[in-house]
Amino acid sequence: MLKIGPLEIESPVLLAPLAGYTDLPFRRCIRALGGCGMAYTELLSPKTLIHSNSDVKRKLVATAPDDQPLGYQVYGKEPGLVAAGAKWVEDYGAKLVDINMGCPQKKLSNKGRGAGLLRTPELAVEIVREVIEAVHVPVTVKLRLGWDNTDTAVGLAREFEKLGAAAITIHGRTRMQGFSGNVNLDAIRRVVEAVENVPVIANGDITSVESAREMFDKTGCEGIMLGRYPMKDPWIIRDIARDLAGEPPANRPTRQERAEFMTRHFELSAEFYGEKTAVIIFRKWVRQYLRGLQVDRKLLAELMQITDPQEWRFRVPKALLELPEAG
Repeated sequence: MLKIGPLEIESPVLLAPLAGYTDLPFRRCIRALGGCGMAYTELLSPKTLIHSNSDVKRKLVATAPDDQPLGYQVYGKEPGLVAAGAKWVEDYGAKLVDINMGCPQKKLSNKGRGAGLLRTPELAVEIVREVIEAVHVPVTVKLRLGWDNTDTAVGLAREFEKLGAAAITIHGRTRMQGFSGNVNLDAIRRVVEAVENVPVIANGDITSVESAREMFDKTGCEGIMLGRYPMKDPWIIRDIARDLAGEPPANRPTRQERAEFMTRHFELSAEFYGEKTAVIIFRKWVRQYLRGLQVDRKLLAELMQITDPQEWRFRVPKALLELPEAG
């Protein structure tokens, strides 16, 4: 069990926040497979939270009874504004606020947000200070090792613990690495050893039961967070959680089970966004679900251009069930 402040998380395997992907429909599908201790919203802009009353905002903060516990992740570089956004989600019902200092996307980090805060450690500390003072729920921070070195996170983790942060999540790459190269397990361990009384959650390159074990063994972390890989293999969180609990491995999903998972994901998206919007949104998912299959470019282009929900329901699951495995 992973303890974050007063929250007791049954599984130490968490689903990371990913802009454009970890919306409510996907989170519900992942949780239904089992093993997910906690998930997070997509990145939340404080300005949007405070000043917008749009359907977009409502979708970003939406949750459901089967989507708990849920962390709300805010980002920004203005301490007062980020704190106000954190207070908004607490008033909305959030039981945990996470501050993003790890997103490497240029549109955020080059403007000093996300991983860009690693270039201004004093500002990063001030943001955490003001957020913790503004809310009564646990505050956690997700960050990378540094902007272009692996030392920044060690000092920040110590400062965040002093301020009262309830947990630190560390991705084992620098901002300049993006997602290239391998995660630095030794550097993650240094962050683990830098704090005394808060759990460190490790993130990056966890793609199997074996790599999850290695992350725990070599870093001493108390939890792990998976981001990109569950999009390719939604069952990975379940499989890792079972292994950590000493349970026997579950059977790998059949083609039929994969098709059923994809169809449930689509139907939840159709219910959440409306059918026609869900078809458009699901274009980014088609490649994920057909990964590893022999799909010629003409068929893929046709599937990606579907606009009718009924045609989608017929053609896309059929392709997943019938296409041969890639050589």
